[in-house]
Amino acid sequence: MSIESLFLNASAVKLDQSADRVGVCLGKLSADQVWARGHKNENAVGNLALHLCGNVRQWIMHGLGGQVDVRTRDAEFSAAGGASPADLASKVRLTVDEARAIITRLTPEQLTAVHTIQNRTVSGVEAVLSVVEHFAQHTGQIIFATKNLTGLDRGLVMPRMR
Repeated sequence: MSIESLFLNASAVKLDQSADRVGVCLGKLSADQVWARGHKNENAVGNLALHLCGNVRQWIMHGLGGQVDVRTRDAEFSAAGGASPADLASKVRLTVDEARAIITRLTPEQLTAVHTIQNRTVSGVEAVLSVVEHFAQHTGQIIFATKNLTGLDRGLVMPRMR
């Protein structure tokens, strides 16, 4: 297996694991809890889920996959409801599944090419790594918030193995 394949497969698996963890958390929260903010400058779990979808879509589907950039970043953070925990979990899963399909098909040329995403100049490798890292960071926030909102500890980080 080539180094490119190893990197791309590991990246896809890490995104899957994080999406599964987000899905477990969303499954433990009520609609009120998903949209709860401790104060006005804090993001709700629902905002973080929308933000993850927007970020993945912009960096992977648009930046590396060539799709139209339809992201409205401010709307990710200003939302205060409207999507149920199940809807958000489905949106996260579908977004990651679509990104996974693009990531696992990237060529060495696409990985080494220069891409401009969010006004940043990055290689394809940097774009994939940035998305995986960003997703993992916000997944940790969602896990922490879920523990705080529910008092639960066990069962929040068990990823589904693929």
